[in-house]
Amino acid sequence: MKSTEIRAEDNATTVTQFLLLGFSDLPNLQGILFGMFSIIYLIILIGNSFIIVITRIDPALQKPMYFFLANFSTLEICYVSVTLPRILFNIATQDRSISVLSCATQMCFFLMLGATECFLLAVMSYDRYVAICNPLHYPLVMNPTKCTRLAAGSWLGGIPVQIGQTCQIFSLRFCNSNQIKHFFCDLPPILKLACGDTSIHELSVYLVAMLFVAFPFTLILASYSKIIATILKLPTATGRAKAFSTCSSHLLVVFLFFGSATVTYLRPKSTHSPGIDKLLSLFYTIVTPMFNPLIYSLRNKEVIAALKKLLPKK
Repeated sequence: MKSTEIRAEDNATTVTQFLLLGFSDLPNLQGILFGMFSIIYLIILIGNSFIIVITRIDPALQKPMYFFLANFSTLEICYVSVTLPRILFNIATQDRSISVLSCATQMCFFLMLGATECFLLAVMSYDRYVAICNPLHYPLVMNPTKCTRLAAGSWLGGIPVQIGQTCQIFSLRFCNSNQIKHFFCDLPPILKLACGDTSIHELSVYLVAMLFVAFPFTLILASYSKIIATILKLPTATGRAKAFSTCSSHLLVVFLFFGSATVTYLRPKSTHSPGIDKLLSLFYTIVTPMFNPLIYSLRNKEVIAALKKLLPKK
C-alpha cells in the first residue's frame, strides 16, 4: 500500500488519499473475487446492452414501457461502472489508495446515478399505473414528449442536490483514519472517518435519502396499490395474469434496490458495521444490475418474442 493510516492527532490537511480496504480481509480469495467480479461486470454490460439494442430495433417494442426500460438499462451500465472497475483495479494491483478528489468524484457520480435510479423506477411505476388503470388515455398521457421529459427529469433531477451533498461531506476534516472499510466511497464509511460531531451531516444524509429514496418508494407503493386494486377487478383470470406479469418484474427490481438502499442510508450511524454495509451495498450496486436483464427479459413475453425474431438473422 502507498499510504499508512493517518492518526487522529494528525492535521486533517495531511489526508490527501484514502485506502479502500474493500475485500482485503479475504487475502486467499483475491483471485476468485477478481474472476467473479469480472464475469459479473461482463454479464451486466452484455445483458443491459442487449436490452438497449433490442428495444431500439424491434418495432413491437416501440412503447413507453420499453423506452423507460432502455433508459434503465443504460443507467445500470453507468451505475455499475462507477464502482466495479475500481474494485477490479484494487484487487488486481493490490494498490488500494485513492485520492480525496477521486473518492469525492466516485461518490458524487454514485449518488447522482442512485438518485436517477430511484426516480426512474418511480416513473416506470407511473407508466404501469396509467397503462393498467387508465388504458384508454394511455397513448395520450404517455406521449413521446412526456416520456422524454420524464426520462430527462429522472437523469437530471438529482444532480444539484448530490453535488451539494458531496461537497458538504468532503468539506469535513478527516482525522480518525484514512482507511475506508468498504469497496467504494460511500456515505456511511466516509462519515465514520470525520472528526468531531457529524450529527448535522447525518441529518442531511437522512433528509436527502428521504427525498430520493423514501419519497419515490412511497409513490411506487401508491401506484401499485391502485394497480393491484384495478387488476383484482378484472373479469377474467387470463386478464389478471397478464396484468400481473407486466408488473411483477418491475416490483421485484424495486424491492431488491429500495430494500437494501433503505437499510443502508436510513439506519443510525451507530448501527453501521463494515461487514453488513458491504453486504447490503453489493445488492444495490452489483446484484440488482446483474439480475435486471434476466428479470425483464425472461419474464417478458414481448422481449422473448423479439429475441426469437432477432436470433435467426444472426
